Amino acid sequence: MNRNEFIIATAVILFTTFVVGWLIGLIIQRLTRPTRADMGELDRMAQQLHEAEDARDAAIAKLEEREADLGQKLAATQVDFQAAMDSLRESRAEIEDLREFIERKLGRR
Repeated sequence: MNRNEFIIATAVILFTTFVVGWLIGLIIQRLTRPTRADMGELDRMAQQLHEAEDARDAAIAKLEEREADLGQKLAATQVDFQAAMDSLRESRAEIEDLREFIERKLGRR
């Protein structure tokens, strides 16, 4: 076998290997391609995912609204509590002043 025959034989082997690999790739691609039923299932799952995300977003919005409402109620309750405590403090001071006044009036008689 001379040099030219060796080059031709190597080229034929490489070309044959390329063609066989290409054909095997096509066969594998055809066998692993998703069917229409699989695509329909994927579409259905994607729709369910979108619906679940929408439901989650709605729940988060409702939670945030509820949290804001409860925060406002808490702030109002704290203001009422502080006002009640201030009134109680003033009432105690007034009662103490009245006791001192009564004790002074009763003690002087």
